[in-house]
Amino acid sequence: MKKSLTYFTAIVLLLSWFLFGSKKLSWFLKIQAEKSSEPCEFQTIFNFGDSNSDTGSMSAAFYPASLPYGETFFHEGAGRSSDGRLIIDFIAEHLGLPMLSAYINSIGTTYRHGVNFAAGSSTIMRQNKSYFDGGSPFTLEIQIGQFIQFKSRTGKFFMKENESSFGKHFPKPEDFSKAIYTFDIGQNDMTDVISKMGKEDSHVLISNIVELFSKQVQSLYFFGAKTFWIHNTGPIGCLPLARPIHNAENNQTKVAGYLDQNGCVNLTNDLAKEFNKKLKDEVVKLRAQFHNASLIYVDMFSAKYELFSNANKSGFVDPSKICCGYHEDGYHVFCGSKQTINGTEIVTSSCEDPSKYISWDGVHYTEAANQWIADRIVDGSFSDPPLPISQSCQITH
Repeated sequence: MKKSLTYFTAIVLLLSWFLFGSKKLSWFLKIQAEKSSEPCEFQTIFNFGDSNSDTGSMSAAFYPASLPYGETFFHEGAGRSSDGRLIIDFIAEHLGLPMLSAYINSIGTTYRHGVNFAAGSSTIMRQNKSYFDGGSPFTLEIQIGQFIQFKSRTGKFFMKENESSFGKHFPKPEDFSKAIYTFDIGQNDMTDVISKMGKEDSHVLISNIVELFSKQVQSLYFFGAKTFWIHNTGPIGCLPLARPIHNAENNQTKVAGYLDQNGCVNLTNDLAKEFNKKLKDEVVKLRAQFHNASLIYVDMFSAKYELFSNANKSGFVDPSKICCGYHEDGYHVFCGSKQTINGTEIVTSSCEDPSKYISWDGVHYTEAANQWIADRIVDGSFSDPPLPISQSCQITH
């Protein structure tokens, strides 16, 4: 892993200036610049998150993957909440690695180049509801526990006394410290905060969420993680199902300031922004605490909001439109389902051309939107520090 300027490097710079003069210093700086532009050559990804990056966990645990989910790229159910690939799939492709298998998917999987622990409906905070109530047992805390168990158990395959053919399916012990650890979680936590408004202090709730997230990152660090790629939460007030147009409360659009210029719900997005600010502040604190680690904060909110703001210019239809599902007059029949409403059976299917839509099912993005977003974040344009993901192992503090 290539590291950029550190405290040690600064000391070397000063010594070079005093001992060798400006020419030697210029040569040294040139060498450092060349090193800092070299890729990290990641061989392994460990991902943690919710349905925005779940590649089969919930499908393996609770229900079979089925069409129309997966129809665009996989041509069959692939355990993803989209018509095709997710942002994490495009990240893996960008790094020259295969798509990640879900940790609990036991059929036809290989974990040589990493594992995906993300699971739909997951949160950072612990939940008090089951899968049947819309919850998930795989909170971030559980996902981190799964990682720790994975690292411990697979390490045994590489001990001389236990060497076996199983080793070719798992990362080598030395790969764990050289891997990139990616995060995309928090959206469901914010949905929970919104549901508790007026009952509990949202500011306190958000602070608690961020604090628990920080503890989980620290746990990974103590188990050898060194490179963290952390997505903040997106503009959930722009998701079609968050907008009054798809709900019964259309009268809310008449309230001044309820919607922004793009038709997004201001209050919801403001809460997401508060979460993101506190998350970024926590990442900065962690950088100061862990000098030999790289923590990249990725502004997914801005990247996704840019897409919603420029949908037509980017070749998409009205961003409030939903490709798969029925959502009218307060009735909701979700993608792939059917329901009788006022004596009429509603059977949902996908739109004719998902590539023209941002929203797949009202909550999740289409493959086309996921690719649009991924293309804009991997080069570092929305990162702090502004490093492309291929160079995210560099330590800049």
